[in-house]
Amino acid sequence: MPIPEDVTGFELDADVRQELKSLPKTLADDVARNLVMVARLLDGEPEEAYQYSRVALRLASRVAAVREAAGFASYMTQRYSEALTEFRAARRMTGRADLWPVMADCERGLGRPERALAMAGEPEVKQLDKAGQVEMRLVSAGARSDMEQFDAAVVTLQSPELASSAVHPWTARLRYAYADALIAAGRADEARDWFVKATEADTDGSTNAAERLAEIDGLEFVDALDPELADEDDVSDEPVSKPKGGGPADEREIFEDEEDVEEYYDDDDLEIDEDFDGVAPERAGDAK
Repeated sequence: MPIPEDVTGFELDADVRQELKSLPKTLADDVARNLVMVARLLDGEPEEAYQYSRVALRLASRVAAVREAAGFASYMTQRYSEALTEFRAARRMTGRADLWPVMADCERGLGRPERALAMAGEPEVKQLDKAGQVEMRLVSAGARSDMEQFDAAVVTLQSPELASSAVHPWTARLRYAYADALIAAGRADEARDWFVKATEADTDGSTNAAERLAEIDGLEFVDALDPELADEDDVSDEPVSKPKGGGPADEREIFEDEEDVEEYYDDDDLEIDEDFDGVAPERAGDAK
């Protein structure tokens, strides 16, 4: 596959470049450039990222970083069986446990939530850092929801990290998952408060908490740049919201100039417990 000339391979982290030093230099450069493309495209164009990952895999299947990149590209394109194979290979090569939550999430993707729950009780969970343990809770709660054990999913997510007012990279996703679990358990009133908290923590748009909150409040987000709305004056660049339902939304009068007649709007419209074993605990991607 073609690679832009500005991609050199030096964009990779130093530890990955170090791994590639086991390869002949020309081969290492080719693999590095393909891995850069995987990283660039993974979020926005996962299918293309997957194709670059397969090239890297053919060139250097014995490099752990290549197997891990191939695993994430497969995971993001919902090729869960392939992803699990690659993650297992990377883990065997490195001995690290940090891929354990995403491996469990692959089991969910393959329709085996009970296996994901079993993995939540394995010793590898104790080897995870705080972010990894939170991720494992998210996967475990998702597995509980897959099995329609909604109250158990709620309990799984209750932790010091959830209760903490501190904001970490995983805070918005944890609060969002808890709100979603509350909805599934029929506790919508409590869920609204947690969607608010998720929105406050979601500074990078990793969740759609704001939209879920608007749904609960009976609002509908409308794209002001929609071509169907092009005939309306004073279109804003920002999304606007309008109430759902059949009643009038606003009784205010709108005047375009002195000769305009009045018109009215009418729309129809928590630190992880050291003894955590996952037994009482949305997919890591449910949230990548």
